[in-house]
Amino acid sequence: MNSKNVIPEELVPVVLEKAGQLYLQNTGPEGYSLEELMDAGSEAQIPAELIQQAYRQLQREQEDAKRRQTQQRQYLMIGGAIATLLPLLGTIWFGATYNSLNASKSTVEGKWAQVENQMQRRADLIPQLTQVAQSYASSEQQMIQELAKAQTAFLNAETIAQKQAADGGVKDAIANFQTITARNPSLQSNELFINLQYEIAGTENRMATERMRYNQAVQIYNQSLRDFPTVLIAGGLKFQAQPFFKSVQK
Repeated sequence: MNSKNVIPEELVPVVLEKAGQLYLQNTGPEGYSLEELMDAGSEAQIPAELIQQAYRQLQREQEDAKRRQTQQRQYLMIGGAIATLLPLLGTIWFGATYNSLNASKSTVEGKWAQVENQMQRRADLIPQLTQVAQSYASSEQQMIQELAKAQTAFLNAETIAQKQAADGGVKDAIANFQTITARNPSLQSNELFINLQYEIAGTENRMATERMRYNQAVQIYNQSLRDFPTVLIAGGLKFQAQPFFKSVQK
């Protein structure tokens, strides 16, 4: 054998692969049937069952590749949908959260307005109390001055804390009035005094009711500010916790 025609062993697989590629390039595009491949394999001394096994394995690999491509396309579509929906859902949640907090805060403000109404109603009793005191207890100048001072403090109060403190002063001044006038028997039959006593009692009852309703609204509102995930945006939206209305104790 001519040594020039001897192909080194390490080149044999490469030559065969290249020859196969050239063979495929020189054949028609129709492809081959399984029988033709088996005939070709027999010429190369490749058992027919191995040709069949290789063909089935190749089919499975192609099917797996198609499935993976389909899954990848589905994942991309899902990812794109999520990327589109997340900002929309975030905007909807943000708007709903803002509206909920705003409605809750408005409820607190409405309940506080009712409390203020009762405070004002109680403070408005002072001129009539002063009139009674001047008529039947003119010697109690300190009491009369306390009534006037309490009313002035309430009228000058602006913040919730200031109004709570001033209302406590009005309540104390009225309580002092009741204590002093209770010692005057002539007042017990005075129609104005009797009506004022009813007004004072009614105002106290209404105040207790409105204070309870206000505190309940504050509890709900303040809790919503602490809830997750609302707590993440509440501060940025300028929503602040509101104070409870506690009775002023002296």
